[in-house]
Amino acid sequence: MKTFIPKEEEVQRKWYLVDATDKPAGRLAVEIANVLRGKNKPIYTPHVDTGDFVIVVNAEKVKLTGKKETDKIFTHYTGYTNGLRTQTAAELREKYPTRIVEHAVKGMMPKNRLGRKMYRRLKVYKGLKHPHAAQQPETVEMVLRK
Repeated sequence: MKTFIPKEEEVQRKWYLVDATDKPAGRLAVEIANVLRGKNKPIYTPHVDTGDFVIVVNAEKVKLTGKKETDKIFTHYTGYTNGLRTQTAAELREKYPTRIVEHAVKGMMPKNRLGRKMYRRLKVYKGLKHPHAAQQPETVEMVLRK
């Protein structure tokens, strides 16, 4: 018997729509990352891109537990001398409401070329509107573990 290895061009990609309202950011990100990687499919193979597209709406309403809203600090480096910039989660949510979800999901993806390719299939929007109606996304209620 031979081992089945899916070819990337043969993978059927679906579109999923997820509402992030009042869902914990980390637990939501785990489920989204698993769909982007294709771990929810029986043909999952770690070195082959078998994932699907994920559209996240209402990203500004994602929940942060505990004191993360005020205590969690997001940093990025501009590339210049003294270019380390920091923001709390509350400041980041106010200025860039989608970045909290994007940052959480990106941290759960593989750190290589394949992970960056999979991450491009994530589409995050701050309201209910999104421009992907033509793809007929399947609305999914993420079952979050407690």
